Amino acid sequence: MAAQPGGHQKPFHVVSPVLESLPLSKAAGTKVFMKLENVQPTGSFKIRGIGHLCQEAAKKGCRQFICSSGGNAGVAAAYAAKKLGLPITVVIPSTSGSIPKRKLEELGATVEVYGKAFDDANRRAQELLKTEGCVSIHPFDDPLVWQGHTSLVWELKDSLETKPDAIVLSVGGGGLLSGVVEGLHQVGWQDIPIIAAETQGAHSFQEALKAGQLVTLPDITSVAKCLGAKTVAARALECAQQCQIISQVVEDAEAVGAVEQFLDDERMLVEPACGAALATLYTGRLQRLQREGQLRTPLTSVVVVVCGGSNISSAQLRAMKGQLGIE
Repeated sequence: MAAQPGGHQKPFHVVSPVLESLPLSKAAGTKVFMKLENVQPTGSFKIRGIGHLCQEAAKKGCRQFICSSGGNAGVAAAYAAKKLGLPITVVIPSTSGSIPKRKLEELGATVEVYGKAFDDANRRAQELLKTEGCVSIHPFDDPLVWQGHTSLVWELKDSLETKPDAIVLSVGGGGLLSGVVEGLHQVGWQDIPIIAAETQGAHSFQEALKAGQLVTLPDITSVAKCLGAKTVAARALECAQQCQIISQVVEDAEAVGAVEQFLDDERMLVEPACGAALATLYTGRLQRLQREGQLRTPLTSVVVVVCGGSNISSAQLRAMKGQLGIE
């Protein structure tokens, strides 16, 4: 069993499987292990950090949670609140769609739809916080969230016989990246390069790296709405000073194509936000990074974090393909 952050209370996440993928290995030209966060109780890795944050807040006497989320973080917060027997209000932007709203209401959350992007919903959530006893559950920008996400790295250390040569993950607001970097330092793996994938139109992390400071995108134009933070957490930018982070931006069509290919290859349906990481493997970017000297040659193995996502259905996948002109 992997070490868990923050005391002896049983966490709300499960120890997720680490499986070798033959199709991804063939595409990437090296052995690829999948860290299957899509099998978490809430469908994504978010329950690690947000579950930990909610448990810590409850210990300190929190009476109600307020969360702003484009989907998966809100679902994780609502799940944790239900487990703790506490009420929660989740503010979601109108772009989140009907699936997250229904899932949140099924978990007993009060749902308010506000604005078009995460940043709008987050401003509204801050207003609601004026009620006494309320605690804000930020989807990605909180040290307790990052601490919760470190459990993913401890599990990798427990599961893998040898240290991987790279970790591939998607970046939205930077919470997963921040937690993975913290976890890598904890287990002594801080020399492992991280390939941080985003979709064009939700690429606030790459823009921040280029500028050397936080950059706010004018709008989120990508179909990967769950990568849709117009500004990443400041901590994500600091991580680039502590680990080798290689930023990769993929097109929406590549992310959605990767979702469909992964469904055919591994019989699992994930969101385009997760498809961004998968696309770096399916489209030959790993080999290109090797040719450019950014990754070692040969690679023994890489890990891809299949971050999952609950806001996807076969109908949505068909609609996105149509929108992007994919046959």
